[in-house]
Amino acid sequence: MAIIKTATTSTSNEPLRSERIAGGILPKVLNSFDLIVVYIAIILWVPSAGVVTGAGAAAFIYWGLGFITFLIPGAIVTGQLGLMFPGEGSIYVWTTKALGNFMGFLAGFCAWWPGVLGMIAAGDVIVSLIQQIGEVFGIRLLSASGVQGMVIIAILVLSYILSIQRFRSVQNLINMILGLYLGSILLVGLAGLFWLMTGHAGNVDLSFHSSSWALNSSNFTFYGTVVIALLGIEVPLNMGVEIRDMRSIKRYLLWGSIVIIISYLVATFGVMMAAPLTDQGNPVAITEAIQKGFGPIGAWMAVLADLIFIGFFIVTATVFNYSYGRLLFVAGLDRRLPAIISKVSKNKIPWVAVLTQTIIAIAFTAIIFVLAPLSLKSADLSTLLYDILLAAMTVIWCISMVILFCDVLIVRRKYAEVFAHRRIASDWVFYVCVVLGTIGSIVGIYVIFTAPWTNSAGASPLTTAQWDIWILAIVIISLVVAIVGFAIGRATIKNDLSDERIIEEVTG
Repeated sequence: MAIIKTATTSTSNEPLRSERIAGGILPKVLNSFDLIVVYIAIILWVPSAGVVTGAGAAAFIYWGLGFITFLIPGAIVTGQLGLMFPGEGSIYVWTTKALGNFMGFLAGFCAWWPGVLGMIAAGDVIVSLIQQIGEVFGIRLLSASGVQGMVIIAILVLSYILSIQRFRSVQNLINMILGLYLGSILLVGLAGLFWLMTGHAGNVDLSFHSSSWALNSSNFTFYGTVVIALLGIEVPLNMGVEIRDMRSIKRYLLWGSIVIIISYLVATFGVMMAAPLTDQGNPVAITEAIQKGFGPIGAWMAVLADLIFIGFFIVTATVFNYSYGRLLFVAGLDRRLPAIISKVSKNKIPWVAVLTQTIIAIAFTAIIFVLAPLSLKSADLSTLLYDILLAAMTVIWCISMVILFCDVLIVRRKYAEVFAHRRIASDWVFYVCVVLGTIGSIVGIYVIFTAPWTNSAGASPLTTAQWDIWILAIVIISLVVAIVGFAIGRATIKNDLSDERIIEEVTG
């Protein structure tokens, strides 16, 4: 009951402490292009294009539905909330404004927790890319789960080292690598064109009389796959006070969304045309498309693309690390967590927050890829555990998106004057966005519970009931941890420290 009372009585219109002081602690270094790069790094995971092709030509319809019903509504809602409350922490700040301290903390947790797994997922993608390079030359690489785990841990350590360097220098590096990444995605599309130009038929029939355009129960789950591939719209605004010009918010949402839409469609086309039918629906189809599409030089082109992808996912892990670390940073400033979590370095980076989540990610990696398979003598166990945990975190991420879409309607009522002053669309647009985005998020959750990932990943299969129990248990435990953590924080952390004292603790 104490928690419920706190949530309902903490809806003051006064700014959060983090809103007052974060801008004086962290420098304004991010421009429009930086935000576009962060946006793309969080969302544009090209292996997703290889997975969605499993729906056949209908993949393009599902991409279109995902863009119209989730990405665009999410961008509009995020833009409105970001312009109204451009503080550090995005959904944590917005939900606190809308629903109070407890729900703000819970929404922040639901947005932060999947970020830890996102770092591990980026490392796992790199492992797969290294394996694909080996396959091009007939060499089996990183086959043992323990070795895979050590590679991922090394990537996590590297992401930490990069994340605590001077922000401007690191962001410049990431911006440069993004150009190479987009060039490699274009290469996938060109592979599809070259495949057709050399007299081959596309491996997926795109003719409009083809039944592969049909939407039916056998491919419906790919809509959820598309929604999952588009999660992370609000993440760049975790660094709201570090943005130089608030006009950059609308710019990154507009141009970043355009790049994401085009890139996913280009990669999907290339895979459908050039990748063997047996690999359609598999992330490895991206490399296969390049290898097959460019003929004699295809193998070397595929290796080059894989090396660029590896570099990109290294910086992606870094982007996840520094952007999600900001959620811990503001929680410390607002006394939801101990103030030490907000400690900044001489480079003005919240290094303790970044270190904390890096350690958490390393611990989970060690358990999943090293300790569990070693102790239980199961080669498939690491894949099984990883898929279960990643699916559960995706459910939690979708829950945070449901909260995000609800926030805009509540904020519209509570802060009517500010809303009207910074409105970016008509009221009916927001209502449509909320309905579509909420439905999309719920479908993303539904798909995870109805289609176990392990059954197509080469791991020991689970029944749908077993899969659902594991996912539900992890989600419930995670939410309970968040609730208990909030209650303990309220009971044990002093809230009477002045702004000056907090600034001294985190910068001293």
